[in-house]
Amino acid sequence: MEQTANRYLGEEPVGRLMKKYAVPCIISLLVGALYNIVDQIFIANASYLGSYGNAANTVVFPLTVIALAIAVMIGDGCCAYVSLSLGRGEPDKARKSVGSAVLMTIVSSLILCVVYLLFSGSIIAMFGGTVNGETFRLSKEYFFYISLGIPFYMFGQAMNPVIRADGSPAFAMISTLAGAVLNIILDPIFIFAFKWGMAGAAAATVIGQMVTAMLAVWYLCRMKLVKPRRADFRPEGSIIRRTLTLGLTSFLSQISLVAAMAAINNMIRKYGALDSVFGQEEYAQIPMAVVGIVMKFFQIVISIVVGMAAGCIPIVGFNMGAGLNRRVRELFTVLLAAEAAVGALALVFVEFLPRQLIGIFGAAGESRYYTDFAVHAFRIYLCMIIFACVNKACFIFLQAMGKAVESTVLSMVREIVFGVGFALSLPLFFGLDGVLYSMPLSDILTFAVSLFLIIRTYRQLGEDRSSQHTGKLVSARSN
Repeated sequence: MEQTANRYLGEEPVGRLMKKYAVPCIISLLVGALYNIVDQIFIANASYLGSYGNAANTVVFPLTVIALAIAVMIGDGCCAYVSLSLGRGEPDKARKSVGSAVLMTIVSSLILCVVYLLFSGSIIAMFGGTVNGETFRLSKEYFFYISLGIPFYMFGQAMNPVIRADGSPAFAMISTLAGAVLNIILDPIFIFAFKWGMAGAAAATVIGQMVTAMLAVWYLCRMKLVKPRRADFRPEGSIIRRTLTLGLTSFLSQISLVAAMAAINNMIRKYGALDSVFGQEEYAQIPMAVVGIVMKFFQIVISIVVGMAAGCIPIVGFNMGAGLNRRVRELFTVLLAAEAAVGALALVFVEFLPRQLIGIFGAAGESRYYTDFAVHAFRIYLCMIIFACVNKACFIFLQAMGKAVESTVLSMVREIVFGVGFALSLPLFFGLDGVLYSMPLSDILTFAVSLFLIIRTYRQLGEDRSSQHTGKLVSARSN
């Protein structure tokens, strides 16, 4: 039944399918990214928080990414497994993967929440929160309430790709959008009207995440293609291992970003203290606040890029499972062109409109050192953003094809070997600017590796794996 209902993934034009699946996924990820970004915008424009609040937000941000990394590993892995299983005509395995994903998300989110609450001070210090006393205080306040919402955040994020795999990308988008809109409404009320500060920003975020999680629970009780039974919620080792393997790239791409951000934040704290301006107590938080803002813009762009690629996972998985390699190749071509176009548009903004971008985050109330460094950071840090977009598309597409090893290795090379390595080494030669140079250099070198894999993938997708898979689709049409 599930195979029959899902067969349009192997029949409709790939451009139409990509639009149907990618657009809701892009909106979902953009809306998810807006939680932290909206917090930072309102925090920055609150005179009693300003750049100190911005810096605190930057410190806590990677800690939310750790939660996201675990959630997307489970969710994206389940999404890929379900799609491949349906393409092969194995609905039982698809149902068991969904049941396992629900259990893994609940358990892992509760564990992470407890760890965050017990070791908050040490964790914040690890991510550069000790740049000055006020930044540390605000970081602890914000982090405490964000930690309480971790189970809701992770459940909503993990179930989002599962809902897409079930053929409901629009509902996945709406559930995330509902929570984010509520966050946007509550942020100014809590921060400006009630003057709850960082606690208010965090409370607005957590309430929005609770709404998204509750909508996900509602949908899971009414799934249409993959309908788990009670027995499917019993853990099965082989299903769990395969689901996590398929989602490993998503996990590594996020968790390695955390490692890079930890390295960057600590290098900023160390080398900022040696700078003639930022070494002064009243300006010490500026580099961290600014780099956090630059990374938030990058997050918006990457949300679009990842949304396009992740939205294609059900399409790629089904067609790979059905042996329709030429359709997968066609989709890869469209995706790479679209990702490069997004990167080119983003490059125009960072090179020609950096003052306008930084102005969104309350630059009017800051010193000229804040604005000058922000312009400098935007233009250097994101100057190779086109390559970054293509690289990210390559990671996810390989994952969707079931090539977990290639995807994982490429992601690790980019984020750990290059990302962390250059963030730690370049400041030794270029000081604070070395932190900014680490991003474009990493993207250039990663693109060289990606290009090799892209060419090889095109060659492998040159022919359909013919008759037996074609027979499956013909059989499905007749049912």
